[in-house]
Amino acid sequence: MKTSIQDNLLQTHAGQRAEEILRKCVHCGFCNATCPTYQELNDERDGPRGRIYLIKSMLEGQEVTDKTQRHLDRCLTCRSCETTCPSGVEYSKLLDIGKEHIEKQLPRPFKDRIIRYLLTRLLPHRTLVSLGYRILLRMKPLLPAAYQSKLVDQKTETDKRKNLSNKHTTRTMIGFQGCVQSSLTPETLRAATHVLNHLGINLISVKKEGCCGALNLHLAERERAIKQAKDNINAWWPYIENGAEAIVISASGCGVSIKDYPSLFLGDEHYSLKAKKVASLAKDLSEVLNNEDIESLPLTPMDARVAVHCPCTLQHGLKLKNTYGGVFSRLGVNTVKTSEEHLCCGSAGTYSLLQPQLSSQLKVRKLKALTQEAPDMILTANIGCQLHLNTDSQTPVKHWIEMISERLQDNSIHDR
Repeated sequence: MKTSIQDNLLQTHAGQRAEEILRKCVHCGFCNATCPTYQELNDERDGPRGRIYLIKSMLEGQEVTDKTQRHLDRCLTCRSCETTCPSGVEYSKLLDIGKEHIEKQLPRPFKDRIIRYLLTRLLPHRTLVSLGYRILLRMKPLLPAAYQSKLVDQKTETDKRKNLSNKHTTRTMIGFQGCVQSSLTPETLRAATHVLNHLGINLISVKKEGCCGALNLHLAERERAIKQAKDNINAWWPYIENGAEAIVISASGCGVSIKDYPSLFLGDEHYSLKAKKVASLAKDLSEVLNNEDIESLPLTPMDARVAVHCPCTLQHGLKLKNTYGGVFSRLGVNTVKTSEEHLCCGSAGTYSLLQPQLSSQLKVRKLKALTQEAPDMILTANIGCQLHLNTDSQTPVKHWIEMISERLQDNSIHDR
């Protein structure tokens, strides 16, 4: 694609990257065939090719409008288009550049600014998320029945499983806690600890780590995302120097962000080297298990029929769809057929909060695709997808590692 990006932008790294990405696009439109929002709205501007043209026009100096902003906001950043693209266009990188540019050029309405400010200041903080959830639990009787059923007192559930094993472990890995998952579904990391303990791996938690930075980055708060990445690198570094084998991530959305840390520190010699090391150690939980002797796990038989949901961040971002599926295959899980595996469920970080109508449409479509053969449960690999799907699903939705943990015959969790 021929470009005429403004000279002042071409002096910046963002402008140079945008030009590089834009010139790879050959206008083929294959991306639209796998774009969830284009499939729902049938508007060229709500597909990757149309959004690429909108970003190109902005960077070439054409007027920035609220319509352009609206079409970019509707993108889920699911990266399905990147999997489809025959030219290797890094659309998600271009979208981040476009969003940052438009935020500087076109102020949002006051209400939108307040909402985005609160999201970027509150959600990345584990303590505040936990406090907010406890408040909702206290208000549970006042909420609609559909929401009451989704609010589970995780502490109560955890107290039911206090028979803890202390299997000898000789290896150490860092278990990334995240900001939302550790508060709303703490059982996920405990289940991962339990399973890895049986494989001779001690999964440790690092108190000073925080949000991976994805939420701020995708809401055009790049500097805040960089600060969060630095804080995490600083927190992990002593453990890395002490021999931690990996940073294990049980939320694929966070995995994509942490794997991409090196792109945040271009030109920063000190943090660039550390970010590359962190990225090399960052492993999705499915990667870790697929490299271990999981057939030796003492699992009880399982007759349940399972629908496996592969989050966009796992299949399009991390390219681990086969690795993820390989775990279920090796463990002999009875999986059922699903359809439209490439399409997003509509969660996409804060998307379900900022684009509720479109997000809900995508959720209904995804649940239909997952439950066409009436499974007993739905398994997923990302906290956002799990919570989002669970709000409307008649079939239980849980993180896949919990299913494995529950089947371990000692029915215990390693106490760190």
